[in-house]
Amino acid sequence: MTETEYNRKLDELDRLINDPEVPMQPHRIWELLAEVADRGPMPDAATHATGMGRHA
Repeated sequence: MTETEYNRKLDELDRLINDPEVPMQPHRIWELLAEVADRGPMPDAATHATGMGRHA
């Protein structure tokens, strides 16, 4: 999962948990939590490409 996808999932979680206008969807909350916990963010291709080939 890219960093963009990861951030979208976190935004959705935030909305599901904190927005009083959004009906509670426990199944979706747990599903999103499992996805972000298992995969975590990976850099987007553009972000990752700028650091390729460099060694400290």
